[in-house]
Amino acid sequence: MRFATRYMVENWWFELVLPRFGLTALAARGRTRRWRRMAANFFVLASDLGGLMIKVGQFLSSRLDVLPPEVTKELEGLQDAVAPEDFRDVRALAERELGMPLERAYAAFDPEPLAAASLGQAHRARLVPNGADDAGFADVVVKVQRPGIERIVDVDLAALRLVARRLNRVKLVNRRVDLPALAEEFADTSLEEVDYLHEAASAERFAAQFADDDRVRAPGVAWERATRRVLTLEDVSAIKINDLDALRAAGIDPAEVAVEFANVMFDQLFVHGFFHGDAHPGNIFVTPTPGGDRAWVLTFVDFGMMGEIPDGLRRDLQQFLIAVASRDGRRLVAAMRDLGVLLPSADTRELERTMSALFARFGGVAFTDLQDVDPRELRAFANEFGDTIRTLPFQLPEHFLLVIRAVSLISGLSSTLDPRFNIWNAVEPYADQLLRDESGGVVASFVDEAARTLAVAARLPRRLDGLVTRLEDGEVAVETPRLDRQIRLLERAVGRMTSALLFFGLLLGGVLLRSTDAVLGTVLMGVSGLPLLHAVVSGLLAGRSRR
Repeated sequence: MRFATRYMVENWWFELVLPRFGLTALAARGRTRRWRRMAANFFVLASDLGGLMIKVGQFLSSRLDVLPPEVTKELEGLQDAVAPEDFRDVRALAERELGMPLERAYAAFDPEPLAAASLGQAHRARLVPNGADDAGFADVVVKVQRPGIERIVDVDLAALRLVARRLNRVKLVNRRVDLPALAEEFADTSLEEVDYLHEAASAERFAAQFADDDRVRAPGVAWERATRRVLTLEDVSAIKINDLDALRAAGIDPAEVAVEFANVMFDQLFVHGFFHGDAHPGNIFVTPTPGGDRAWVLTFVDFGMMGEIPDGLRRDLQQFLIAVASRDGRRLVAAMRDLGVLLPSADTRELERTMSALFARFGGVAFTDLQDVDPRELRAFANEFGDTIRTLPFQLPEHFLLVIRAVSLISGLSSTLDPRFNIWNAVEPYADQLLRDESGGVVASFVDEAARTLAVAARLPRRLDGLVTRLEDGEVAVETPRLDRQIRLLERAVGRMTSALLFFGLLLGGVLLRSTDAVLGTVLMGVSGLPLLHAVVSGLLAGRSRR
């Protein structure tokens, strides 16, 4: 909490306060250095605290699409460089869980960990002959939970619940999202992740889901050597998905991997409804397959954090995806309402106009290309549509946390593989297929559209009659956002003029009175500084809002 408070105050000062007083250049001068220092300090904090904090850092390190490279570079080490536990403690826990010495459970067991993660660590091993025959493989990776990790997770979750309750008292927060409910959703996912039997079942379900798909592979489970705190999986180690040099050395184009990874994740989210919720680079390999029909496959590991989407929510997500791909602002807003992202009472007409303008200008632009857009254009867009976005009653629906995380990881990891990756292009062919499947063909689409048109036509006379009645009663209000903005600017200008006149009046009065009443004259001259300050500051803010 000390860390968060420190950097929230620092960023508030540099990114909000100084620019308001025309000191944007001063605030920007040390921005890179500040970001790098903050990321480095967070790395140390996460490494010291362990547990769920490391997962936060892993998530941030994959967000190359929205975070500066200074941040993602500093946090990359959290994917792998977690300090391992003492092997004596690992051995003791594993033998207690398995009910036998490691020498009996495995033909070989490497004491040096293959990887150390936030909740456990992995060791290479080899099954005894009988166990290998039963499992269908001999080389395995044994995941052993960190001793005492359940207590650490409980403390982290208690802190998270406390922060959620406190933030939920802020009106700006609680009208957008039920933070305590969100914290409980995250808690449920985290507690499932420390249950390796749950992970084993998820691994088998994931493998069955892609059993007929030659793009994806998952490790098998050695159930005879699986408990709640120890899990034995087939060793499927290969090229780490973000190891660009190794991919190229194997003759694999990272750009092709980016597209395939996005397609596989979209299938999980929008077709199967059961998806990998922790698809960061440490959990995905690219496995070459010499002599096979494909040159390589994507191999997923670590199924502790899986998400499941009900059928109704999946259909709404499909509609959202179709709207994005077709650049349809009205349909996008309707999908957002169905998903629960917008409150039912929201007036969405201005949002439809905003989304249409957004698609028209930035619809085909990759995230990494946004830095090349003229800043004045971005400011103009923000000035025109910022009020609409800020005032609409957005909210974060329940059971949506892992979906957002998964989509963020798709964008971030794909951008790492290919800086020119355009998620719009990756979505379009997939959405086109959804669109074709949606209505069962052209005839069904035509019938559906005709039915909607007839329904509108049937309601039209009554709606026209109601409109005429409201016009006669003077109940119709015309919304003119641009005119309203100009009126607000005019009101501010009048206020500044009033302050300026008040300043000159007080100053002049003070000067004239000083010859007869020095004290009163001096007081009036001093007080005149207040309206002067108001006029100057208001002028700076108005100038910035116009820019």
